[in-house]
Amino acid sequence: MTRPTMVRPPRLWSQRGTADARHATWTELFFDLVFVVIVAELAHRLDAHVTWSDVLAFAALFVPSWWSWIGTTFYANRFDTDDLVHRLLFGAQMLANVALAVNVHDGLGHTSVGFALSYVAIRAMLVLMYIGAWFAEPAPRPLTRHYAAGFALAAAIWLASVFVPPPLRFVFWIVGFVVEFATPLTVRHLQALLPPDLTHLPERFGLFVIVVLGESILAVAEGVADQEWRLASGASAALGFAVAFRLWWVYFDNVSESVLKRIRIAGQIWLYTHLFLLIGLTAAGVGVEHLVGHDSGSPLAAGDRWLLCGAVALSLLAIGVIHLTTEPSMRAITGEIRAPYHFAGAAAALLLGAFGGSLLPLALIACLTAICVAQVVVDLVAGDEGRGNRISHEPGIEARA
Repeated sequence: MTRPTMVRPPRLWSQRGTADARHATWTELFFDLVFVVIVAELAHRLDAHVTWSDVLAFAALFVPSWWSWIGTTFYANRFDTDDLVHRLLFGAQMLANVALAVNVHDGLGHTSVGFALSYVAIRAMLVLMYIGAWFAEPAPRPLTRHYAAGFALAAAIWLASVFVPPPLRFVFWIVGFVVEFATPLTVRHLQALLPPDLTHLPERFGLFVIVVLGESILAVAEGVADQEWRLASGASAALGFAVAFRLWWVYFDNVSESVLKRIRIAGQIWLYTHLFLLIGLTAAGVGVEHLVGHDSGSPLAAGDRWLLCGAVALSLLAIGVIHLTTEPSMRAITGEIRAPYHFAGAAAALLLGAFGGSLLPLALIACLTAICVAQVVVDLVAGDEGRGNRISHEPGIEARA
């Protein structure tokens, strides 16, 4: 690990003239560790209460947590210098994210003030970063000025929310989020002139997916650890791990440098669909934990069954949409081949949630595992056919052979 330069002004990666692929820095990987804690706290919140209102509250708190990661990731994608100032600002953001993790468990209750102030601090650090980029880089000034102003306005709205009581406080949060999401969407013409690095983003998003999948594996382990060892619970835990493993497979088998070739609306869909994927993966981990800890001789409660089946369905649906918005590389299967099977798997998981009320936990998780295994089998079979068709129809292939 090299020692950071004391001060290196922010500079666009696209103008550095390097032919090397852009990869995550050690600072970014360390930054992700804080989100392990945030995701764990969100999962524990959902684990304690599984009702429709609690699921919505879990999703509502997931959004600002994820968005705080998105803001820093996209800044680093364009301007990361990994100098001393950059590391110190990253460290300050990490500290604010730790505070967010402390307050997220009851972020819509008695810790809502602390949650809002933590989020304000995170966005304030990001605004300072963009102001620094505005001073250092003339070319992207319209973009950095817009980002700094938009995120500062949103942070001010969040700050104002601490002075009003709930539920009006949450109205302020919604307004703040409207400003947050509108900020990048209203300057897409500037983004097209200064596009993000298309090798760095898929890697960073993939690392966040790994963080969430890690929480799912931890949930399986906790579900087994809390129970007296039985064959049924062990088999359920193994199948629960298999579900996570298959979801990892169908997502990461398409992660490549070509994933963001379509910059316009497909790029936006690719970005925001990851939010639903991460929510689904986190909820699936909690659902497996509940299933493993349930009495193996009686069916799951309706809420737990819908949590697990709905989370797997949401994950498969999101993966299908993500594949539709990607461009195939030489080793990837086209999204048009993959996506319909993922959508069918999502529909099957929903049908299992609707009509699987009489199934015992082991039978339920076995059915979900079969659905996920089918996705992998289809990927393997369709992958061989898709790659063969692309190679055989590639212009000039016969001449080169």
